Amino acid sequence: MIHDLSKTNSIANRFVAELRDTSIQADRMRFRRNMERLGEVLAYEISKTLNYSIKEVETPLGIAEINMPQNDIVLATILRAGLPMHQGFLNYFDDAGNAFVSAYRKHHKDGTFEISMEYVSCPDLNDRVLIISDPMLATGASMAVAIQELKEHGTPKRIIIATAIATPYGINHVKRSLSDIEIWTGAIDEELTARSYIVPGLGDAGDLAFGEKLQD
Repeated sequence: MIHDLSKTNSIANRFVAELRDTSIQADRMRFRRNMERLGEVLAYEISKTLNYSIKEVETPLGIAEINMPQNDIVLATILRAGLPMHQGFLNYFDDAGNAFVSAYRKHHKDGTFEISMEYVSCPDLNDRVLIISDPMLATGASMAVAIQELKEHGTPKRIIIATAIATPYGINHVKRSLSDIEIWTGAIDEELTARSYIVPGLGDAGDLAFGEKLQD
């Protein structure tokens, strides 16, 4: 199931526009905050699909019955680019568990690449809702590998991918690799270059948020 926020007019469009805008990208703090805010919007939209039950809340003047979410959630992200969006989700799902994956694409001279997985930290996932956020779903290769690694820690009842920009190629790759995946995205861009860059995209989210990568 694919949920594309750009199909409905909302404030999310502004956050995605500013994330793409080269004149605004120069302000790293604003870039991080826009990614965080998009994460907050996605968290709110996803919250509508959770399971709820009535809880009685005592007020100074009586008892109020309120529908409260009942799902046990784990928020995951791929370091380092995913951290600002992850924080946006954590602002709303503040009692969630957290998982972190260290993975990167190792490029070869012929334009191909392989996924290098270095580190995974994750709580038990059995019967929990796993929401994994990453700014860009380009080829989907890193995401598919990350989810397979996370599933070593249990079987979630739902797996939700949240991203700022996705491509049809990445969406299809993830759907082929994993069953019963939900994808929530700020926008879908049709073009993916031979070097796996999204066009028009927004550039390298990790570099824009935290500065250029250090050289080995």
